[in-house]
Amino acid sequence: MSTRRPAALAGPGRILVAVYAVLAIAATGRSVFQIVDRFAEAPIAFSLSALAAVVYLLATLALALRWDAVAWATIGFELVGVLVIGTLSVAAPAVLGLDSIDPFGREATVWSAYGAGYLCVPLVLPVIGLLYLWRGRRAVAVESAH
Repeated sequence: MSTRRPAALAGPGRILVAVYAVLAIAATGRSVFQIVDRFAEAPIAFSLSALAAVVYLLATLALALRWDAVAWATIGFELVGVLVIGTLSVAAPAVLGLDSIDPFGREATVWSAYGAGYLCVPLVLPVIGLLYLWRGRRAVAVESAH
């Protein structure tokens, strides 16, 4: 039994891939700039920003190319990451080398304060992504039952 969605990406799938691609570009740009410009200020936070960029890139590719196992892994990791880093950035910012919890501040990362600097898209997007994958899995199961 195949776990791949049978049809080409359409509607919500295309929108999801587009949002992931935009976030991948934004996170990559931010992390590269932070690492090149001021890595010594918050090396843990900026390394986590780079990790987030890689996760968004992999999630984008996995969704677009229907690598479902990779999509589940990367989007699941993303959700855990934004929850853990978001919580640490608010409750104990010093652990990440942050001086403040300002989501728009100089040291903020993509997942700081649950992605508040990105209008909380990093918090909501993995939930939507996991629901999309789960729905696609159910559709494949229903099709194979007929």
